[in-house]
Amino acid sequence: MFFISKKFNFSASHVLNGLKEGHPCARMHGHNYAVTLCFRADCLNKTGFVVDYRDLDCVKKFIDHTLDHRHLNDILDFNPTAENIAKYMYENFKPVFAQLYRVEVSETPSTNAVYEEA
Repeated sequence: MFFISKKFNFSASHVLNGLKEGHPCARMHGHNYAVTLCFRADCLNKTGFVVDYRDLDCVKKFIDHTLDHRHLNDILDFNPTAENIAKYMYENFKPVFAQLYRVEVSETPSTNAVYEEA
């Protein structure tokens, strides 16, 4: 089995709904997000790739145009937790890349949320 991944970055603000009163994440705040898409394949394509990294340019464009420097609550129809963002990215790009099996989202250098196919 072969594995590759690529990390993308964006900055955005959000408010997390449903938290206890006084929770700091219930106030508007921002993060410098890191989103990592992970791919796997039993065998390589004829070029010797799992996925050509150049083919992932569409992910960068999507992030830049949809998420970067936005207030996530204004553009997403779900509570914009890192976990939900990971699932959102997976669902957006799994139809494009059959080899996609995992998406990781970090809001800080010490936190990481993962959505992975069952």
